[in-house]
Amino acid sequence: MTSVKGSCLCGAIAFEMTGTPRGVTRCHCTRCRKVRGTGHAVNLFLPLDGCRYLRGQEQITQYRLPEVKYFGHWFCRVCGSSVPRLDEQRGIAIIPMGAFDDDPGVRPDRHIHVGSKADWETILDDLPQFEAGPPTL
Repeated sequence: MTSVKGSCLCGAIAFEMTGTPRGVTRCHCTRCRKVRGTGHAVNLFLPLDGCRYLRGQEQITQYRLPEVKYFGHWFCRVCGSSVPRLDEQRGIAIIPMGAFDDDPGVRPDRHIHVGSKADWETILDDLPQFEAGPPTL
């Protein structure tokens, strides 16, 4: 795969993806809705070594819910944009699709946590839907 670049809104943080994505998930859980301020989050998953920061790591702020094993949110302390989360514990990078500057060439392939999706959101595609957590990526 060639390099696909991304950044935050203010440009303080830049990253590149060089690895092969494992999948792209639309998550409808309450946490993703809250942190992104929309009906669902769209996240690309790939092996940890497939994503690296080019600049601005010192501008990243991390928030973790203390009672949750895996959920976390990384964002720019200047503009608030979501940026890739490098999860060393699981060996994966989670990239919010909206952070890409270039087309990563992959599209969402599933919906997860549809059992807790917002009542006002309607899923209009025919992608597989999972009531709760994701299948293994």
